[in-house]
Amino acid sequence: MRYSTPTSIIQFFRYLLFFWGIVTIAGCASSDEKDHSEGWSAQQLYNEAKSERIAGNYETALEYYQKLESRYPFGRYAQQAQIETIYVYYKSDEPAQAIASAERFIKLYPRHDHIDYVYYLKGITNFNLGKGFFDRYLPLDPAQRDPGSALKAFQDFGELIKHFPNSKYAEDARQRMLYLRNNLAKHEVYVADYYLRRGAYVAAANRGKYVVENYQGAPSIADALLVMIEAYKLMGLDQLSLEALRVLQLNFPEHPEVAVVKKMGADK
Repeated sequence: MRYSTPTSIIQFFRYLLFFWGIVTIAGCASSDEKDHSEGWSAQQLYNEAKSERIAGNYETALEYYQKLESRYPFGRYAQQAQIETIYVYYKSDEPAQAIASAERFIKLYPRHDHIDYVYYLKGITNFNLGKGFFDRYLPLDPAQRDPGSALKAFQDFGELIKHFPNSKYAEDARQRMLYLRNNLAKHEVYVADYYLRRGAYVAAANRGKYVVENYQGAPSIADALLVMIEAYKLMGLDQLSLEALRVLQLNFPEHPEVAVVKKMGADK
């Protein structure tokens, strides 16, 4: 009499061994992936996050800050974690996240002891926004960039100085505002000159006037006045052209173009 092991039984044991192997591997993986920070106090999570941030390990720092906020949302460390998260996003080249986090914090905690720093971080992020690889190695004139982020940074720093004039960040904000003011004014003059060359004299004159009225003290005001002088003259508005010339002579008597535009008026 012959005995044989049924094929179905052999296949059953093969499948059993296969699934047992999968379960074993999964169990090992789960063990390896266990959160080692489980059970940490808020202070320990904060200290570890801060250490990683200082070391420049921003991804790990962000992970700890997020765990801190999730596990201890109402503790004193949570708010500080939110502020430092803004900085981490900024340093990680994630400006949209940094700005959104700053705006949320300002809205939730407008009276926080370090709210001035949050305004400053928001301004710095906008200040540096748009500076990519090519800007670092093939620098562009900042006035030729889209002024959107520069204008937002100017407003952010303005808010900081307005609400916290004695903040330790205020002086740096003022210096950055001067830099931004000059570049924004220069950008407007570029646009005004473009309009002038295209024959859009009204638009050119209005852009020049905007610079004179809104960016007082900027070096580009002289160039804005020159655009106004020429645009008004080409429109036949001689009185307005002469008024712009007087302002140019009064404020920039040594400007090399003063003699040129005076001669242009005399030759009419």
